[in-house]
Formats: sequence, structure tokens, C-alpha cells
Amino acid sequence: MKKKKAPIVDTNTEVPDRNYPQHIEYVTEFHIPKGQGPERIDSFLTHSMEGASRTKVREAIDEGRVVINGQPAKPSRKVQPGDHIVCTILKPPPLQLIPEDIPLDIYYEDEHLLVVNKPAGLVVHPGFGNRYGTLVNALLYHFGQREAVEIEPIDEADAENSDSEGDEEIEPIPEFKTDIFKSDVIRPGIVHRLDKETSGLLVVAKSSAVHAGLALQFKNRTVQREYNTIVWGVVKEQHQVVETQIGRSHRDRMLFMVLPKGGKTAKSEFTVLERYDFATLLKCKLHTGRTHQIRVHTSHLGHIVLGDERYGGRETAARATATQFRKRAEEALRIMKRQALHARTLGFYHPVTEQWLEFSTPLPQDFEQLLKLLRETAPRN
Repeated sequence: MKKKKAPIVDTNTEVPDRNYPQHIEYVTEFHIPKGQGPERIDSFLTHSMEGASRTKVREAIDEGRVVINGQPAKPSRKVQPGDHIVCTILKPPPLQLIPEDIPLDIYYEDEHLLVVNKPAGLVVHPGFGNRYGTLVNALLYHFGQREAVEIEPIDEADAENSDSEGDEEIEPIPEFKTDIFKSDVIRPGIVHRLDKETSGLLVVAKSSAVHAGLALQFKNRTVQREYNTIVWGVVKEQHQVVETQIGRSHRDRMLFMVLPKGGKTAKSEFTVLERYDFATLLKCKLHTGRTHQIRVHTSHLGHIVLGDERYGGRETAARATATQFRKRAEEALRIMKRQALHARTLGFYHPVTEQWLEFSTPLPQDFEQLLKLLRETAPRN
């Protein structure tokens, strides 16, 4: 058996259009010896190739990248003595952190940390689904890094099972727990994350000590985090606290749900700011930071976040709106092309000066446009 790996295509850190390779061809050849028993080609390749998943093997067969004796193989073809097999597997190239000159809306910065207002559509950190154009790429450039940084490869199975869009708000990330923080060059630490389509404030540490100090505050729940969201339907309760167990959905691993037991404790506090004909503007205070916490809790209350495609907050919700409001509901979705969720306020103690810092950011333009539409008739208070 002869195994070879195709050359890796070099990336160019100066190319502005991010025309970087998305896959590398890994070619493996097999010469089947005498005595080989009959075995389906997909099964044979899965256990014979290091790191190859059955999904990747079947994909290669379906796309004609598995050839036996010069002919494309079928999944049911059985390996036989004397066969010459050439299999080409496409895998993502090793992750690189490439500094990119992406504008940042910085609310505060000193030698220890910074607070940035992340726009909707910007992924926080690189992954196999989002390699470039992330907040981390922008931060590297902002901090003066210019050379690309090679990152230790992530296990392919983990990469296939990862949520490429990240999390709305998750528990603090230990600085060197994830692969993107293993390099000594990357000292700036992302302490918490926002989902790609959630806008708002994030704090970023510039050193391990500051990261540890901030992470401890998140763990002890002393960080103040308030969001604004617009949900479908008229919320009746002026103020309510929701405390449940949250875990992955049994039907879709990309979603989370309230569980009767076995999940992680999640606590959210909701206050009605304005009521409209078919929607409500809420202030949301997080007491914990579980994945998709606000979106799960509002759904649990029967009020899905407007525009939230994953949890049914787009066309399905619009069609369920009363007939007299349906046209405006559809217009609302044309304005809000993402989930209507904004991390508006962030407060914490500075890990070095011990001074309390608190920041608030205005609602982004799509929020304001949506509110203008919803306010066309008098709010229902």
C-alpha cells in the first residue's frame, strides 16, 4: 500500500478577496494482495485509511474520486485480489489565523483589554465553516500581527460535528482550551462569544492574566449582560424570570431546548419595553450564559425571536400572524434578515484596575427600521 499527500496550496495573506484554498486533495493508493477476502469498497476504505470517515468515503465514491483499475467505483463494488485502488479524499487545509484589516467598532481599549461592538454577520472566531473574515482575524491585525499563524489541526470528526456559526452566548472559554488559542503568538483571548447573526458588545482580553480575571467574573455571574430582542406575539407578563434546564434537542443537534432534567441550569429575566400589534420589544438580562439561551427561553414562553430561522421565527411565524397584520409581518422579515437579538449592555470589573466598567450601544439600523414599522400603530401597553 502506497500513500501520498498532495502538496498544500500556499495562502497569500495580502490577497484582499480571501481567495484561500478550501480543500486539499489527499490521495491514497492500494494494491490488493492475494488472500484478500471480499469486502465492500466503502467499508474497506473507511477502516483502511487513517482518519477517514464513512461520510467522506461515500462522498468520494459518489463524486467519482474512488477508482478501481481505472474505472469509477460503485459503493457495492467488492474489493478483490489484484485490484489497484486510487482514492482521493478532500479535506480542509490546516487552519491558519490570517490577520485581516477589517474595521472594528471599538468602544473601549487600554493595554489590558478592549470592548468591541460586533455587527450582525461577523463570526467571532475561525473554524472549518468560517476560516476568514472573523473578529479574531480583525483583532490580530488590530494588535499588530501581520504574519499568518498556523493552528494545530482539529480532529476531522470534531470539525464535522461543530456548529460553524458559533454560539449566541456561551460559557467563558479557557484561553488555550480551543485550538485557535494554542499558539503563543495569540495572546488576545475571546472571553465570551456571540452568534454570527447576533450584534452587540464583546470584551476581549490582551493577556492570560486578564483573560483569567474576566473568565472568573463570568463564572461567578457578576458580569452584567443585557440584550434587546423583538419577539413574535404580544407578551402579556410585564416582567418574568425563567429558570430551566437547557440541552441539545433530541431531534436536531444544532438546536437547543428546555429539558425536564439532564441539561444545564439557565436563568433569564425578561421585561417588556413596548408591545405592538403582533410583536413585543423585550429587555433580556442574562444570569447564566448557555448556548442559545435567550432564543430557547423565549421559544419556551411561546414567543419566538423575530427573524430567527433556526427556531421558526421567519416565514412560519409570519403565516401564523393574524390576517390583518400579515402584510406588515412579512415586511418586518424583509427588514430583519436575521434574528432580532442585540447585546446592548455589558458591565464588568476591570481585572487590573478593579474599576467597574459599563458600556451600552445603540440598536443597529435594522432594529430601528423594524421598530419604526412596528410603531406605525400605537403600542399596546
